[in-house]
Amino acid sequence: MKLSDGVEQAIHSVAMLASLEDNQVLSAAALAEFHGVSPSYLLKHLQTLSRSGILGTFPGPKGGYYLAQSPADISLLDVVLAVEGPEPAFRCKEIRRNGPNPVPDGFFTAPCQISAAMLRAERSYRAELKSVTISHLLADVQRDDDGTLAARSCVFLDANVRITPQNRSQEPG
Repeated sequence: MKLSDGVEQAIHSVAMLASLEDNQVLSAAALAEFHGVSPSYLLKHLQTLSRSGILGTFPGPKGGYYLAQSPADISLLDVVLAVEGPEPAFRCKEIRRNGPNPVPDGFFTAPCQISAAMLRAERSYRAELKSVTISHLLADVQRDDDGTLAARSCVFLDANVRITPQNRSQEPG
């Protein structure tokens, strides 16, 4: 299975936004710069994450993105589904019905065995992604970091974090 580059970019961006305080945001341009990716491609995924309710936006020229949910409430599956969509990776087209000698109709009362096996694998894959939250990932990174990653992020955040005029939790509606 191959996921788009947008999934990796989205997960890293969500993880970075998880470190912000309540009155802080990061611009799409800053997130793209930090990760060395195309700003326009990342922006497309940030907007998708925002529409899905994972991210929030603070408008205006000094605005940016922040987590709209707790990192403990955002799973990898949430991010993958927001970026890739909810459809299963494997979609059976019943090609057994094609060709010069198609399988008789009686074989189509139950799903194709190949499709059934692929859907079982998809359920396992999704269950594993659902079990890993952004909080879990951050704890793993923190446990394995000798201080290098934290220092890199802190320097960047100090230079790029935007302070909003109010705490996001005080925003109307």
